[in-house]
Amino acid sequence: MKLHRPNADLYIPDNTAPEAALKRTTHMGIGAHQDDLEFFAAHGILECYGHQDRWFTGVTVTDGAGSSRTGIYEKLTDAEMVDVRRGEQRKAAFIGDYAAMAQLDYPSSIIKNAAETGPVNDLAALLEAAQPQVLYLHNPADKHPTHVAVLARCIAAVRKLHKEKRPQKIYGCEIWRDLDWLPDSQKVILPMGGRTNLQAALNGVFDSQITGGKRYDLAVMGRRLAHATFFESHASDKQAGLTYAIDLSPLAADDTLSLEAFTLPLIEAFANEVRQTLQAAG
Repeated sequence: MKLHRPNADLYIPDNTAPEAALKRTTHMGIGAHQDDLEFFAAHGILECYGHQDRWFTGVTVTDGAGSSRTGIYEKLTDAEMVDVRRGEQRKAAFIGDYAAMAQLDYPSSIIKNAAETGPVNDLAALLEAAQPQVLYLHNPADKHPTHVAVLARCIAAVRKLHKEKRPQKIYGCEIWRDLDWLPDSQKVILPMGGRTNLQAALNGVFDSQITGGKRYDLAVMGRRLAHATFFESHASDKQAGLTYAIDLSPLAADDTLSLEAFTLPLIEAFANEVRQTLQAAG
């Protein structure tokens, strides 16, 4: 497989040949930045960990050059920071026993430009080679513009595949803006109560982002616990952790459905739920 960027990286933790490594994929996550996958697609990583019939493949789209940096990373150049973040993502892939980890090395400016064809073609090639049954993506209500741009490129890539080769399930997951606001009927509930040691190890690998004071590792685990506690008001917790997602599968079933037309009715459903509760309260 030839990816467009000269420094694109395909890492196979167990040294299986790339074609075979990708072909065994059952679950795939595509994220904008190094660490996104471990924060939003951990459900897929845990679903596959320790199973020979289920394998998780990760894809990180951007190069990490614009990452914040403090402490021992403060004086690193953009090129040096790219190397650090690529290495951290490789470590996570090794810890999580991924089938493969692809880092496409695109600057955010290219990802945000819908006229650039390279990212979509690279993503389509990886999806064609892996043909995952389950695909974890950013969600369309995320407040990070790069996350939403990556989602748009991912949907375009999925639509380049023949329909029989498209994932059976596509989940839009939470990072920058959680999905607690979704009506419960619209939430995809992904249990995250198991292997908290592995979750912590995956989150903690990204030292370059955590050491500067952004405790993503604690925040992500706190959100999962909070969702488990606050999901139901009149029942004991059924899980030690939950994460929420939006079912994006309709976007793969209908190539004419835009992200805007798909997303805005979800927000309107939330508004209607709040309106009904207020009206019932008098």
